[in-house]
Amino acid sequence: MPETLSVAAAADKLVATIHKFGSCAVAFSAGVDSTVVAKAAQLALSEKAIAVIGVGAALPAGELDEARAIAAQIGIRLVERATLEIENADYQANAPDRCFHCKTELYTHVRQAADELSLATILNGANADDTGDHRPGMRAAEDYAVRSPLLECGFGKQEVRDLAKYWGLPVWDKPAAPCLASRIAYGQQVTPERLAMVDAAERRLRDLGLRELRVRYHEGDLARLEVPADAIPLLASDEVRKSLVHDLRKLGFKRVTLDLAGFESGNLNTLVPVEALSIRRS
Repeated sequence: MPETLSVAAAADKLVATIHKFGSCAVAFSAGVDSTVVAKAAQLALSEKAIAVIGVGAALPAGELDEARAIAAQIGIRLVERATLEIENADYQANAPDRCFHCKTELYTHVRQAADELSLATILNGANADDTGDHRPGMRAAEDYAVRSPLLECGFGKQEVRDLAKYWGLPVWDKPAAPCLASRIAYGQQVTPERLAMVDAAERRLRDLGLRELRVRYHEGDLARLEVPADAIPLLASDEVRKSLVHDLRKLGFKRVTLDLAGFESGNLNTLVPVEALSIRRS
């Protein structure tokens, strides 16, 4: 923990930080980061805190049910809002700033939900480890004056997981699960059909007992499977390989490849041109 804080002291610091906001709406995804923020918000502000989840085409199957269960366990009110980023041409184009358009749509709905209940501040789950990657969604957060209490407290991913475990939250060891659009290579159009293909393919891999995995969509309906290095022999075995190829072709993929480098979260960002990483609106 920052400043060698104990987990209990870190929990107190996060709760105290959120208490200063007076009231809040948490942009909620049921991932470990936003779940910890939602838990702290409920402890700090009780009925003056809500969690808001955006329900759009890029939400993986099962995530909404999990969000409902977690919110109920925490005791925080969950507000569900249908988001329409998939209808935005800029989002569909899938340039390196796609996440900006997605988060803009999300924060618009979170702000509306907050205003309806006279809640002052929007919170998100950004943490200290998020500052070193390509994250255009943070620009959208600036536009809506979103606060990031984990980041403000100096907590990184491990500290967040420690807090989740301390509070008995079931997602404390949940792998990162960004939206399905993050699986589609930049420049390839984001469509409901492609999102559904990726979602179904990832569920097929989970049926094998895998937790950390990605199915990347590339040009020409190519699927690039990423799994931990020690799981590569399983997928490469004749029986599993043939079954996966058969099933993923039925989903619409024309070619199925296995990435020998193994699982690496966010690796499509390595394909973003350097000049795109520095783009800022005038």
